[in-house]
Amino acid sequence: MQESYLMALDQGTSSSRAIIYDRKGEVLSSAQTPIGMMHPRDGWVEQDPEEIWTSILDVGRRAIATSEIDPTVIRAIGITNQRETTLVWSKLTGECIYNAIVWQDRRTASICDRMKAEVWNDLPLEDYIKEKTGLIIDPYFSSTKLAWILKEVVEKNESINPKDLLFGTVDSYLIWKLTAGRSHATDVTNASRTQLLNIELGEWDQSLLEYFNISIGLLPTVKNSADEFGTTDASCFGAAIPITGVAGDQQAALIGQCCFEEGMSKVTLGTGCFIMTNTGAKRSPAKDGLLTTIAYGLDGKITYASEGSVFVAGQAVKWLRDQLGIIKSATDTEEAFVKTKGDSGGVTVVPAFTGLGAPYWDAEARGLISGLTLDTTPDQIIVATVQSIAYQIADLVDIMAENGAVAGHFRIDGGMSVNRFFCQFLSDILDLAIERPVDIETTAKGAALLAALGADIWPDFEETKELWSLGERFLPNMKAQARQDLRNQFAVSIQRATLRP
Repeated sequence: MQESYLMALDQGTSSSRAIIYDRKGEVLSSAQTPIGMMHPRDGWVEQDPEEIWTSILDVGRRAIATSEIDPTVIRAIGITNQRETTLVWSKLTGECIYNAIVWQDRRTASICDRMKAEVWNDLPLEDYIKEKTGLIIDPYFSSTKLAWILKEVVEKNESINPKDLLFGTVDSYLIWKLTAGRSHATDVTNASRTQLLNIELGEWDQSLLEYFNISIGLLPTVKNSADEFGTTDASCFGAAIPITGVAGDQQAALIGQCCFEEGMSKVTLGTGCFIMTNTGAKRSPAKDGLLTTIAYGLDGKITYASEGSVFVAGQAVKWLRDQLGIIKSATDTEEAFVKTKGDSGGVTVVPAFTGLGAPYWDAEARGLISGLTLDTTPDQIIVATVQSIAYQIADLVDIMAENGAVAGHFRIDGGMSVNRFFCQFLSDILDLAIERPVDIETTAKGAALLAALGADIWPDFEETKELWSLGERFLPNMKAQARQDLRNQFAVSIQRATLRP
């Protein structure tokens, strides 16, 4: 029997990656390329849609070439992607009418402020949105981004015919391009992040479409996470390959970490940081800054998750490198921990470069460095920046614990998880065990697992559990008083970062 392979296409905020796996989940080859970002105004974050598209073609083709396999033996493709990022394109030309508005973008903050005072269907709009979508009102989600494009771009350009337009998150855009316009689809996980999906029914909410004045003709068809999304045009990768698995990056990481049982939790540290706990068939309430979202949809059945979103994680390390110039690479952060013995010297950093996510949800907050003295060193600022991510995670974990949504340990993945000093500090601050798998690229692996399910290579998730293997476990080793003192210090800094002049 001829060996069959899977290709995962992972389109993230800072890079695009392709990985080819065999059916046992072993990596055969991979390719990665960085993605640029634009900041036309304070709080605005955009990307070039054409760069997103060509980067996926590039990494997919390079991964195939490196693997030295014939593309015809690739059984299926799984796609995972940065969520909430919003694109609108012409179905006639395939060209986007505006740049991709990235999930971090805060341009619709004033719109969201107005929405919080409104009533819809005899309920405060904020309550209605929580009930139907599991989300809160915030610029983070796709709804207000799409409404902004329709108002500021479409309405102001008479040459654009709204009937010729399609909307999608990055997954939908890539599916449409890969299939040469034959498929306009998304999966329930990505759809659940638009703030337009009724997450109980798994369908677009007609009332919210009416509120945002969005035509349903703009929207993609919503499918299971393992499903038939179309077949790639042979010109893309040298063969017509079925796309059979799709999930937003955080949900894909949950799957890649094999968190299939209720109560299992993962922390993914990419550009941002995202905590997700599987809550099974029940929806945990969206309260105290937490979100209720869809973990995955299989065979028409929805599994839910509780999520906390920290907007800045790996991007803070990038800021140290590109803006401050005090490190040359991410590995330099580990050297800073060694030099300082993990002591920031009283320095605290709040990396609120694009506002604060959960549990604070303050779109207007901005970054802050406090505790500086004449003796402060660059290494202490580096350590404080990295530690700030752990403090924000701890604030979320406290709330999750109060709502009964946290297990006794976390599985961790993503770029920052390679930093052993950070992993140990996180374990100390959480007072919980942290498990890091051998393969930390769990987002791509999750997409591959879904593709395998969709292509009937594996019958269910049970068989895939054996693909997860422990790389290292970190156990807490910090005195309770020291932990509390550090967290209190960060709490004061958060208050300062959210003060209004």
